[in-house]
Amino acid sequence: MIHGSCLCGGVRFEFTKPAGPFELCHCRRCRKVTGSAFFSGLYVRIEDFRLVEGIELITTYEAPILREPPAYRVSFCNRCGSPVPNPDPAPAQPRSRGRSGLLEVPAGLLDDDPGLKPDKHIFVELKAPWFEVTDDLPQYDLPGLIALRTKTKMPK
Repeated sequence: MIHGSCLCGGVRFEFTKPAGPFELCHCRRCRKVTGSAFFSGLYVRIEDFRLVEGIELITTYEAPILREPPAYRVSFCNRCGSPVPNPDPAPAQPRSRGRSGLLEVPAGLLDDDPGLKPDKHIFVELKAPWFEVTDDLPQYDLPGLIALRTKTKMPK
């Protein structure tokens, strides 16, 4: 079992195994949510996830739609401000981009090793100008990501 929690420990969750992918997103909204150069998101099957404690502490913000639905949603602990998994994944996840049956978990919340490492950088055309990607992971801009997900039959 892999456990996770927010900064104050009020929101706690667990899941049996990650489903992947494990993406490092450089889009502007993910940078705003994290206050960092990118968001580290790990996907988990909804049926493998359990919110242990703190549903009453979770608030969800839905940002305006920029191009097309679904909206960008972010859930956070209203006590400490940590981004947390959305306890109600329907109809769309914060950054799931339509991935049915999957829940995105902010990897920085994990208390245990998920046994999976990041596999790609996404939306690199939007990365912070002060940040340079220095690892060897694949880097995808929006057209490249759409092509990858179409090729691997993953929803956009």
